Amino acid sequence: MKPIRLLIVDDHEVVRIGLRTLLGRFPHVEVVGEAGTVAAALAETKRLAPDVVLLDVRLPDGNGFAVCREIQKLPVESRVVILTSFADDETVFESIAAGADGYLLKEVDGEGLVRAIEKVVSGQSILDPAVTGRVMNRVKNLGEPVAKDKMDSLSAQERRVLAHVAEGKTNKEIAGALGLSDKTVKNYLSNILDKLRISRRSQAAAFFVQNTLR
Repeated sequence: MKPIRLLIVDDHEVVRIGLRTLLGRFPHVEVVGEAGTVAAALAETKRLAPDVVLLDVRLPDGNGFAVCREIQKLPVESRVVILTSFADDETVFESIAAGADGYLLKEVDGEGLVRAIEKVVSGQSILDPAVTGRVMNRVKNLGEPVAKDKMDSLSAQERRVLAHVAEGKTNKEIAGALGLSDKTVKNYLSNILDKLRISRRSQAAAFFVQNTLR
């Protein structure tokens, strides 16, 4: 099994050492680098092209949201998992809007962290269980469609699928919630990405948050 290459970004050296030590228990996860600032995070992401960037929100020269947005502009396929101690709504939804592939609280244990990293690498979006409820409450009732061309181009069913994507659900979970087959959900998601002219489900979730959850 090819190791998952990981870059740790946190402004506290003790946290970086702790994460490196913790993740060292898992042979299929390889910490290839560390960074403590926005500038270093972007430079190391560009240099190392890690599979996953494990990113704190608060950095001395900026924030993780800016890092997340800039990473999407780099010629790399790195996924971003926000790992923070902040569970407030503003931080959660700004992380989703920035295009993060995952959002975890630092209370997560080692096995939970690695499972989340594995899921993100496989293309899924991950939300910490402690904050998932808030997202679900926001997306439960879509209300009137937002008057934007791209959102208007989506069918009602596509908007329902997109809402579940914003919750961080897998295709299988969406299929179960909507009474569809996995293949049908995959087709809906493909159509959604085409219509929104984006390539990642995390970007689709961010689009939904930015244009519906106001």
